[in-house]
Amino acid sequence: MNDHPTVKWFNENTKTRSGKSDLLDIEYKIIKEMAMEAGADDCGITNILSPDLKNEKEDILALYPKTRALISLVIKLNRENVQCVSRSVSDLEFLQGFERNNSVGRKLVTLLKAYGVNTLQPSVAFPMDITKWPGKMWAIPHKTVAVAAGMGHLGHNRLIIHPDFGNFILLGTLLIDRNVTKYDSSLDYNPCIKCGLCISVCPVGAIAADGSFSFINCMVHNYRDRMGGFSDWVENIVKSTNVKNYRSRVNDTETVSMWQSLSYGICNKSSYCMAACPAGKDNIGQYLSDRKDYNERVVRPLQNNTETVFVLPDSDAVEYVRKKYPYKKVKIVGSGLRPATVAGFLDSLPLVFQKGKSKGVSATYHFTFTGEEHVEGTVDIRNMELEVKKGHIGQPDISIIADSKTWLGFLAKEKNLFHALLARKIKIKGSPLRMKEFAKCFPL
Repeated sequence: MNDHPTVKWFNENTKTRSGKSDLLDIEYKIIKEMAMEAGADDCGITNILSPDLKNEKEDILALYPKTRALISLVIKLNRENVQCVSRSVSDLEFLQGFERNNSVGRKLVTLLKAYGVNTLQPSVAFPMDITKWPGKMWAIPHKTVAVAAGMGHLGHNRLIIHPDFGNFILLGTLLIDRNVTKYDSSLDYNPCIKCGLCISVCPVGAIAADGSFSFINCMVHNYRDRMGGFSDWVENIVKSTNVKNYRSRVNDTETVSMWQSLSYGICNKSSYCMAACPAGKDNIGQYLSDRKDYNERVVRPLQNNTETVFVLPDSDAVEYVRKKYPYKKVKIVGSGLRPATVAGFLDSLPLVFQKGKSKGVSATYHFTFTGEEHVEGTVDIRNMELEVKKGHIGQPDISIIADSKTWLGFLAKEKNLFHALLARKIKIKGSPLRMKEFAKCFPL
């Protein structure tokens, strides 16, 4: 091997190197200047050892073991496009923004490489690691990194709000193998002004005044043309006996909408919470100067938009839409979500919990899963709040002992609960009414 030209080249050049340059910290100012040169509108830098990243550190290092610092890239979106009542105009802005952010990141990778810095660039959004579906598919939690790097804080609408640009931004992250001479710290205030406009425009009521957020109700509607929505669409095709039956399940507009997302890039059904947000120095003036005009020009058109709203059966969203937006069409659909593991089932409960449906429920559930997976968990529902814990905690009102594979089949609607009970694959100790109460809190 030593006689190979490449090996000989390396050995000869190694002799002339000090071997210390790659250990030097890179200047903070240099990275900032490079990011601006690459086309970023702002950027922040945080250390892998930041307390804000303590829950993410293990996954980050598994992705790129050489990580020492992370660069949070911020790209501005055109506010006027995002606020347009036509979702096609808004979608164009997102699609162009994703492309631009990835391009800026790629250019910065090249600039850093020329400076002797190795860099990993995860995707701004898609592609994701689909093998982990329906769990944590994203490579890097861009929002968490952005907060740690001082690029903003999570607003009431669950979006990162930049102090200047507001929530009209897209985030990217680069992982580098060098320490930096200085790091940014998280903002000492939250740019969110708690105006409540995001609450007022959400078509499914996913954003509540008390700060709670229904992930599943948001996802089922806004992301209808991707992920679980796509899976549900495919299953509708499979279940259809003929063209007429398919059309009774999926109308022509929905079919063509899916084609558009597949052909030109994924499209959103809403994102109204971003459109209505007036936070940030660049945006606050138009709201504070004339709130009535802002409401008439930005908020009302979104609220009055006649559209189809996609909701899970018997979810909080069904009642919310019919009560607040009687002029919008409600379409009952499936989520396309099926837990791949029983541990994943327990982890997913906070994401699919229906707060309104839990009214009057006050019970502690002990789950014991056997077979291929051995997992124990406690689910406590009371006062319209949910708490999920590992292991068996407290005195249960009902205990469920189930073969893990059978339970997952039941959740996927592939196994019959009655047959599973007869076969003793699922055992219930307590009133079956408790299970009925449980089921209504977690529609899928």
